[in-house]
Amino acid sequence: MAREYFAEGDISNAKQIFDSIASLYRKEGWVTLLWDVLGYLRECSRKNGTIKDFVEYSLEMAALPISSDTGVRRDTGPAGPANLLQREIVYNEVFELVSGASGLATNEHPSNLKITGDESLQLEVDLVSPLRLVMLASVAFHEQRVKPGASTLITVSLLSHLPLTVEIDRLEIQFNQSKCNFFIENAQKPQSVEVSNGIQQHRTETAHSLSLKSNKWLRLTYDIQTDQSGKLECLSVVAKIGSHLTICCRAESPASMDSLPLWTLEDRVQTVPIKDPILVLSGQKSTQVEEPDPQVDLHLGASGPALVGEIFLVPVTLVSKGHEVYSGELKINLVDVKGGGLFSPRDSEPYAMDSHHVQLLGISGPEGEDDSQLDSDKIKKIQQSFGLISVPILKNGDSWSCKLEIKWHRPKPIMLYVSLGYTPYSNELNAQTVHVHKNLQIEGHAAIVLNHHYLMPFRRDPLLLSKSKQVSESDQSESLPLNQKNVLIVSAKNCTELPLRLKSISIELEDDAEKTCSIQHGSEELSNPSLLVPGEEFKKLFSVSSNTNISKLKLGTVCLRWRRDLGVEEQSASTSTLSWVVTKQKLPDVNLELPPLIVSFECPPYAIVGDPFTYYIRISNQTQLLQEVKYSLADAQSFVLSGYHNDTVYVLPKSEHILSYKLVPLVSGMQQLPKFSMTSVRYSAAYQPSNSSNSVFVFPSKPHFKAAVSTNSRVESVANE
Repeated sequence: MAREYFAEGDISNAKQIFDSIASLYRKEGWVTLLWDVLGYLRECSRKNGTIKDFVEYSLEMAALPISSDTGVRRDTGPAGPANLLQREIVYNEVFELVSGASGLATNEHPSNLKITGDESLQLEVDLVSPLRLVMLASVAFHEQRVKPGASTLITVSLLSHLPLTVEIDRLEIQFNQSKCNFFIENAQKPQSVEVSNGIQQHRTETAHSLSLKSNKWLRLTYDIQTDQSGKLECLSVVAKIGSHLTICCRAESPASMDSLPLWTLEDRVQTVPIKDPILVLSGQKSTQVEEPDPQVDLHLGASGPALVGEIFLVPVTLVSKGHEVYSGELKINLVDVKGGGLFSPRDSEPYAMDSHHVQLLGISGPEGEDDSQLDSDKIKKIQQSFGLISVPILKNGDSWSCKLEIKWHRPKPIMLYVSLGYTPYSNELNAQTVHVHKNLQIEGHAAIVLNHHYLMPFRRDPLLLSKSKQVSESDQSESLPLNQKNVLIVSAKNCTELPLRLKSISIELEDDAEKTCSIQHGSEELSNPSLLVPGEEFKKLFSVSSNTNISKLKLGTVCLRWRRDLGVEEQSASTSTLSWVVTKQKLPDVNLELPPLIVSFECPPYAIVGDPFTYYIRISNQTQLLQEVKYSLADAQSFVLSGYHNDTVYVLPKSEHILSYKLVPLVSGMQQLPKFSMTSVRYSAAYQPSNSSNSVFVFPSKPHFKAAVSTNSRVESVANE
């Protein structure tokens, strides 16, 4: 079909079909058939007057792996027979065109192709171009890493499969750093060197010969150096042939260079682009230029671990020791040591400032400098775990410091990364950036652990039905009796290895809790902040009562104010200017219930060995129902007991029943009273008093206490001392 279009003069449709066929033949390796198709495409370009397409198709034909005719008689079209001689004819025809000779137009093939003196033709050869057969460029650095300013060797290798030797006038080696570009001139063909304002723009080398022979590598090795750190990569090799033709080849690395599919199965010796066997396997077209050694000290100072809740300050100090600092930027990153991240998407714990476990709050400059004094061109950005701040200009020997304000919301170790980037020169547009990196691991610990528990009135124990039932839930709420004063004990334990100062412990009631309960305590703040050494526990008592008939009581939140102990500076520090850390913990809701029975114990505050005393047990019925109670009083080895050991009594509604016993102590010291147990028949609930309400201290003889006056005088004398 393409031939029919070509014969009818429909060059556009013919070229479109021939291009698709040529792409298929290149992919599958049909060399002879590709030769024929390229011949047609070559003639289509000649008739259309497109010089670039004509040169590309012609050079590809000349570089095909064809050495001799197959001997099969067939219609080859305008390409002619596929043999080495015809390849040379095509080659000569192309180079006559690009050299400016007018020999292309014949009676058989009239042509309007001509290159004038001002025109130039540039061919691009990338990694997938079929023109890789025409010219292939391999570039290898001899070192993978180099110091800035140090020279290293680079080998440029060229390979061509054209049938005749190609004379290259000049090579240009191009890099991603344009200052490193250089030219290689052919000594046999001197060229004019680019000069601007009397200064040569690029380095120029001279090679004895730039003759690129067929199927043989042309290897050129030169040294190269750069002062700019980062990646130095060779991008392309530009070969200038004659006055009009330029072939720009994309540079390829020997270690990752793809072979030429059409030439892979040919009977020829396989050669390598570079003679060094190590570089053949590992050579790359790029090298890494290291940064210059910084001459600025970056110091991170942190005293001890950070405590959850406090604003932890990390001093950052810069000292110039050789370099001046221009365009300095300080980057701060907080990274979780364990790799779990500092962000919690499911944060259910109360009183977290947000879902970040560790938060960078701010960066404070030197004393006396605030944000309003920063110039408009200075940068200061703060995020949750990232910060960026500009550093002022520092001369050699100057120093500058700032403080990082970091707050822990969870006990978590982090790695603090601080990076300083600066340029040592002020007058360069693309000045080299020098980096200084430091990191510091900071442990985050919980400072204080808050606990609480409730105490019933002394020797007055209610029968709470919820406690007597077997509850399987582990999170069963605490139960308290209604219409009674209970004691709430809040304890704060120092869990760190640092001494702390405690200012106050208070309870903040919720809005609806103020109408349902009453919490009484002493002064909220301590007159002098209490010192809490490591492992020590501080306790405070609160009186909790509720007269409202509700089932659940919301007590509120425990608020603890504390800070680190300043050590020797503690005496001179002003309490009003110090910042205190507030730790909050919500108290769980408490169930309220009306106890049907209340047991009260009455006995002297102390006993004497051999002296009898009366022990009363009062059973109070708080309900409107008659209560049947079974009780027992066990014998105790430390006492002689008189009275009923086991019995059943009936307690009238809203009344009490009193049990009376005579006890004679036999042993001195803290002794347990005879154990009393009771069972309510109506509720099938058993009761046993706590050990604290069932003990008494026994003296061996009658004690003689000092008068109150003498005690006060003793206290005063001790205070004076």
